[in-house]
Amino acid sequence: MTGTLIFDPLIPMLALYVLAGVALLIVGFALIRRLSGWALRGLGALALLAALANPALQREDREPLSDIVIAVVDESASQRIGNRPDQAAAALATVQAEVAALPNTELRILRLGDGDGDSGTQLMTALSEALAEEPRARVAGAILITDGQAHDLTLAPNLPAPLHVLLTGEAQDWDRRLIVKNAPAFAILGEPVTLTLRIDDQGAVPADIAGSAMISIAIDGEEPQSYRVPVGEDLELPVTLPHGGMNVLQFQVAVTEGELTDRNNAAVVQINGVRDRLRVLLVSGEPHAGERVWRNLLKSDPSVDLVHFTILRPPEKQDGIPVSELSLIAFPTRELFVEKIDEFDLIIFDRYRLRGILPNAYLHNVRDYVKRGGTVLVAAGPEFGSADSLWRSSLGEIMPVEATSRVFEQGYKPELTELGKRHPVTEGLDKLAPEGGWGRWFRQIGLTQTSGQAVMSGIDGSPLLVLDRVDEGRIAVMGSDHMWLWGRGYEGGGPQLELLRRLAHWMMKEPELEEEALVASANGQRLTVTRRTIGEAPGPVTITAPDGSTTDLVMPEIAPGRYSAQYDAPEMGLYKLVQGDLSTVMALGPSAPKEFEETIASGDKLAPFVAPMRGGILRLEDGAPDIRSVGEGRVAAGRGWIGITPRGAYLTQDIRVAPVLPGWVWLLLAAGFALAAWLVEGRRGAKTKPV
Repeated sequence: MTGTLIFDPLIPMLALYVLAGVALLIVGFALIRRLSGWALRGLGALALLAALANPALQREDREPLSDIVIAVVDESASQRIGNRPDQAAAALATVQAEVAALPNTELRILRLGDGDGDSGTQLMTALSEALAEEPRARVAGAILITDGQAHDLTLAPNLPAPLHVLLTGEAQDWDRRLIVKNAPAFAILGEPVTLTLRIDDQGAVPADIAGSAMISIAIDGEEPQSYRVPVGEDLELPVTLPHGGMNVLQFQVAVTEGELTDRNNAAVVQINGVRDRLRVLLVSGEPHAGERVWRNLLKSDPSVDLVHFTILRPPEKQDGIPVSELSLIAFPTRELFVEKIDEFDLIIFDRYRLRGILPNAYLHNVRDYVKRGGTVLVAAGPEFGSADSLWRSSLGEIMPVEATSRVFEQGYKPELTELGKRHPVTEGLDKLAPEGGWGRWFRQIGLTQTSGQAVMSGIDGSPLLVLDRVDEGRIAVMGSDHMWLWGRGYEGGGPQLELLRRLAHWMMKEPELEEEALVASANGQRLTVTRRTIGEAPGPVTITAPDGSTTDLVMPEIAPGRYSAQYDAPEMGLYKLVQGDLSTVMALGPSAPKEFEETIASGDKLAPFVAPMRGGILRLEDGAPDIRSVGEGRVAAGRGWIGITPRGAYLTQDIRVAPVLPGWVWLLLAAGFALAAWLVEGRRGAKTKPV
């Protein structure tokens, strides 16, 4: 129980102050005149003023409240290195025992894991949340069990009591890390792009290993190449991407004995390879209704550089017109098919026939160009079955068909073969058909398939579109020149532009149109794995996590030739996916997680927040500290101990207020003092000062 004197004036405070001033003047005047009753007059005035102030005694029944100590235990990824988990567990046990031994003190424990995404250790956020759940008047101190690597220091709360840091790790720890300082998201195929890497050492680095390190570089999980590079310097690395689409580059620094962790020795960079300009050579044998189909398609794409030649004046046309009077451009055969043939990404022969314009040696070059990785598309017309057919040249050696010399002139509807329903070039095209199905074509060239994949069929199921791979290159044969009917919308038309677009992109080896492919995409930490195949159902995909553990993922069929499933990744890092002969890699999160950017335990970042309340930063390798009670404002940490400040908080259960004296007593006192002053002055008379 406690008592407190309070006042509840009967008149406004201003009036009370005025009356007090008047009383003081009167008593002062009496003192100056040396009136013998001046003191009694003053006491009487004081009694009247006290009565007007209405003093009362307030008594409270209080229940003492316990002090609260907040302990935040960092259990983020960097705290799972080495013996740090054991250090943290032992320190927490000691703190629990020490706080339990203190009188009237409770402990609140908050465990902190990894932040969302790659936000790192949200230590101050956790401390703020814990502080917000407790009355500030009861918080006697806070203890952080951590390695000191916090990533939200700007959110540090204003603490009412000392803050202490118990550091895990050891003073002799050292670590080596790989940093990707500069990596573009996109790069042009065939042109080198420069990445900036750096290898840094942290902590107590042994003298015998400083200076250089071995680094290995791998693209898309292929066999890595190793190099020795200096430590502590920026490395400019030129890289030329091998293919279009996503390229995953993995960098790995060799692990050195004694290193704290190897989780930051690797970095993953994902660069999307794009083509600058696609160079296409279109050679039309003679003008026909479908010629503009190819030209319009290729000219409509701003990323395509089209070189188009139409044979308007073949060598056998001798009409005596002087060459100087012709406006035609001579066909630069040597320049195109000898000197610059490798500069083209795709060569299209549209109803071309052998007329002596291209010598057989030039067609040899085209054949070799395909074998080296080039691509050729043959759009056949009636000339394909004749004696001057392109099939009868050396280019016919790599074609997947043979000409039967028959030309069918009748109406038919093109159809997808069973293989075509699974092939990425034609998959799903039947869903784009107008009501009533695709429109008819009226010409088909007789073909016999000898290799490759027939994805479209025509009259009596005969091959209409055949695709094939030849060594490093690709070739396709379209057995009709009536695709332009679809573009004109005849009988509803068909997916002319989509088919030609896919065909051209497959010829140019775009990754999304590969027949056999294993593809992975990420949304947060969820992987979506897709397997495309034109063969039998594939088996499960083996996923290897960053820590080396493996998981077999079974993928159900979601469309013809397409299998897919989702996988929730347990952590960020590089995942390798293998299914049969196919493999791919997928990086989740940044090139290097924030948790492993700095792994050496240090209290430097937290020192500015510990100093104001005179707390302490102690290493747990020296032993867990004792906990003492210290006064507010005093030093709260020392060698082997930390202190908390008891707050003395309480809960008021009852309040009682009673006046100090009844009103009539104050009046009686005032009257008594006034009467006494009159009597004293009346008996003794006024004392005057001698003249």
